[in-house]
Amino acid sequence: MSVVPYKDKQDPKKAQVAEMFNNISHRYDLLNHVLSLGIDIIWRKKAVKFLKKDQPKLILDIATGTGDFAIEALALNPDKIIGVDISEGMLAEGKKKMIKRGLQDKIELQMGDSEGLLFEDNKFDAVIVSFGVRNLKIWKKDWQICIGF
Repeated sequence: MSVVPYKDKQDPKKAQVAEMFNNISHRYDLLNHVLSLGIDIIWRKKAVKFLKKDQPKLILDIATGTGDFAIEALALNPDKIIGVDISEGMLAEGKKKMIKRGLQDKIELQMGDSEGLLFEDNKFDAVIVSFGVRNLKIWKKDWQICIGF
């Protein structure tokens, strides 16, 4: 039995997750920082350090949300980062953030589902995912897809 955000709804989990993040997208960053006591910021910095030796030029950020991990990954000096997410609301907030910071040429945000990404094999030098891992339904397939990149 899977845990769903809205127990009283009959929608599939993925649709409920997208709806939940659409509903909180305008305050997600604040909630994430407050509820994690700022540890989310530290975690992203540490995670990016693991990729430094690989010097990735094209990075895929799965479940990018508002793009915080993609922004942190710019420390790796990639040519481009493509972030995908199933929540239109989170992507809209992320796009505002990219425009405000002048990052829209380095970080491209797209609507997408980790279970059905349409990128060719070996396109990406690195694949990152942060807190979205908790909402991935088919872990084995998702990671096989990542390895194929």
